[in-house]
Amino acid sequence: MTATVILLTGVSGQLGWELHRTLAPLGRIVALDSRSLDLADPDAIRTTVRGMRPRLIVNPAAYTAVDRAESEAEQARAINAVAPAVLAEEAKRYGAILVHYSTDYVFDGRKPGPYLEDDPANPLNVYGATKWEGEEAIRASGVRHLILRTSWVYGTRGQNFLLTMQRLMRERAELRIVDDQIGAPTWSRLIAEATAQILAQCLSPARGADRPEPWGTYHLTCGGATSWYGFAQAIAESGGVTRRLVPIPSSDYPTPARRPANSRLDNGKLARTFALRLPDWREALALCLQTDA
Repeated sequence: MTATVILLTGVSGQLGWELHRTLAPLGRIVALDSRSLDLADPDAIRTTVRGMRPRLIVNPAAYTAVDRAESEAEQARAINAVAPAVLAEEAKRYGAILVHYSTDYVFDGRKPGPYLEDDPANPLNVYGATKWEGEEAIRASGVRHLILRTSWVYGTRGQNFLLTMQRLMRERAELRIVDDQIGAPTWSRLIAEATAQILAQCLSPARGADRPEPWGTYHLTCGGATSWYGFAQAIAESGGVTRRLVPIPSSDYPTPARRPANSRLDNGKLARTFALRLPDWREALALCLQTDA
């Protein structure tokens, strides 16, 4: 039996690195980083997909420098919007499934409760706008797809809030942390593990024709919610750090890109469709900090 060919982008990123491991039981992975596949080059994408003819394309790669995107909008759009559109077009050409990751930043954060998948998008910054454009292109293509929106992703690799806080807590006696933006910190490994379980269900011959097609957009975050200040407190407590943490409003920490005040995502659709629900963010953080990189 021929193994399923899986094209995985962004393998050097924190989520791509985890996906390279969790997807291994599902098929033969061809894992590419930005040096082996330039997602800002549509022709390179087409050549790669046509040469491989994968059954699955998993695309965690993205332009994620939120503030820098304000001054590099074209580069952000090339990677976050144009590249997913090309991947979707090529996946449909060969009957492949496309898995793509998106963000809470497609919303403006004004809703008082957690966002549902079909709530109106209204991104506040270039990063969110380009990620939304990528989502819309995938949906418009007609390809079989899973768009997994997540939030506040961290892990033991790459650049993220956890590693930044651990470094700053070693270097400084006092840290001022934003306390009026609310979301769910989500460990990259749990995103990858959930992705593997979702795909195993989608690809299973036992799924049955009587079950509805699972394709579409899903929210995938850890449970609960906190602020960046609350997240920093938990990181400090888990490491036995006694640095002084000072809660501040967003207005005291101006950035080039505006952030949504409410980044909470409702995960009910994921639970109903795939019987999956990630643990509370505090439990996930404890598991992450017990794990070697």
